[in-house]
Amino acid sequence: MNTTYFSPVIAGCMKWGQWGARFSTNEYLQVIEECIAMGVTTFDHADIYGHYTTEEEFGKALLQNPSLRKKMQLITKCGIRMVTPHRPEHKIKSYDTGKAHIIRSAEQSLKNFGSDYIDVLLIHRPDPLMNPGEIAEAFTLLKQQGKVLEFGVSNFTLSQFQLLHSCYPLKFHQFEISLLKLDPFTNGALDQCIAQKIIPMSWSPLGGGKLLSDSDDERGRRIMAVAEILAEKYNSTSDQILFAWLYKHPSGIIPVTGTSKTKRIKAALAAKSIEITREEWFMLWRASTGAEVP
Repeated sequence: MNTTYFSPVIAGCMKWGQWGARFSTNEYLQVIEECIAMGVTTFDHADIYGHYTTEEEFGKALLQNPSLRKKMQLITKCGIRMVTPHRPEHKIKSYDTGKAHIIRSAEQSLKNFGSDYIDVLLIHRPDPLMNPGEIAEAFTLLKQQGKVLEFGVSNFTLSQFQLLHSCYPLKFHQFEISLLKLDPFTNGALDQCIAQKIIPMSWSPLGGGKLLSDSDDERGRRIMAVAEILAEKYNSTSDQILFAWLYKHPSGIIPVTGTSKTKRIKAALAAKSIEITREEWFMLWRASTGAEVP
């Protein structure tokens, strides 16, 4: 798969269903069509979203217009076993990255989406019982069968990523990156992405919405004060400056939006054209850390 076909922004679907907007089938379809029309063609899911219901709801919308599937890329995740009436066999929340579970989860996601392939499958969380050889076997089989095109992980440490990558070539790493989550810039995660040509995806690129909400948090106020100054300079909005800050990094971070509103997704996409300077990037960094760089 040529990953250049991924859109510069990924539409995160976690809050489209039971965990947020509770879209009807027609509302799902409308938002999907609006995203594709604006050039946001990549959609991010996980099997657990909406207590295991959001993938299927999304798939029902695709049934209304099957031609949309060839115009999009679907990402989903597996490995978390959530306690919910939809999975009565789960007694406690746990992780399962065994071969059988990965294959079973992928096949259920295919059924939910009404698709014969998934573009990218991610292991959702690192599993203390992770057997990299067994995961590699599952990935190899799914790839050979044409059910999944590429693979990656989410929220892994550097050593966990490298362990699995040594057994199977990963292409993606999705983790939290924002002005409220600076660790990936200093702990080697983004360095690893550049060195090994891994595509980084940022979940909660706006700090889970904390930066845009009214808050008494001093750190957030410092960041937004700088963002507002830069927004005036670039004739943009403050949230677009926060996205532009991520786009500046040479690793090629792709933000995963957490919104169900297409106007916010469109704003994130438009931020791709904002080229803040290095000094402005460090102005925002300083606002986040509360100190000059060493």
